[in-house]
Amino acid sequence: MPLKSVKPTTPGRRGAVFQTTEDITRSEPRKSLLRPLKKRGGRSRNGKITVRHRGGGHKRRLRIIDYKRDKAGVLGEVDSIEYDPNRSSRIALIKYRDGDWRYIIAPNGLKVGETVNAGEDAEVRLGNSLPLRAIPTGTMVHNVEMQVGRGGQMVRSAGSAAQVLAKEGRYTLVRLPSGEVRQVFSECVATVGQVSAVDHKNVKLGKAGRRRNMGKRPQVRGVVMSPRDHPHGGGEGRSPIGMPGPKTPWGKPALGYRTRRNKSTDKMIFSRRGKR
Repeated sequence: MPLKSVKPTTPGRRGAVFQTTEDITRSEPRKSLLRPLKKRGGRSRNGKITVRHRGGGHKRRLRIIDYKRDKAGVLGEVDSIEYDPNRSSRIALIKYRDGDWRYIIAPNGLKVGETVNAGEDAEVRLGNSLPLRAIPTGTMVHNVEMQVGRGGQMVRSAGSAAQVLAKEGRYTLVRLPSGEVRQVFSECVATVGQVSAVDHKNVKLGKAGRRRNMGKRPQVRGVVMSPRDHPHGGGEGRSPIGMPGPKTPWGKPALGYRTRRNKSTDKMIFSRRGKR
């Protein structure tokens, strides 16, 4: 979808860049696929803040998304393309021939009235979901499973796409948007195409109020804090951080420090992402 800018009638709109909504065909979601979404403000069950800078924001309702795409062999027609406040991409409302309704992540280019299918016998076409072993090499995919039957967990954000590189026995090599090449079980399911809202990364909010509406609270720089609150704090006037390399508020290195602890899937990584 293209971007648009508006006349600078206010300081907040001067630098703002919006996504157009011409691809959205329905304004109200389907009620049967909605659930309440409780705000937690970045707090754990004990009431302690575990994720900073969260809170407030507009009220939302959760859309139930079909990540598993387990309606094998049942054709579905795209009824509408809708906005989802809980994700960066668009979602598509699918009406299946057996009377079932489901939301899926909308691929880029999917139109109202087109049909989608799932299963190993489905055609390799935009919006169809197939096992990786049935998808030809070089195809761009999204909503990729990591475990068979669990549903897509990788490549779900706006504009992202992975590429099927090769097939080796039980595994398929997939290049992720980060540049990492990972082995995925060939029985895992992926959806053909690129995720919609490709220009999402070029949006400029323009003012702090739009950020607050999204549930993001202000971030305070460490150099303006006191030494007891942040390692960068203290000093007279504006001062450098005074240490080799930036630190987190808890003293850990903030750049180049590896924090990945999931060693159980290290064997599935064929090639790690390179420096950008």
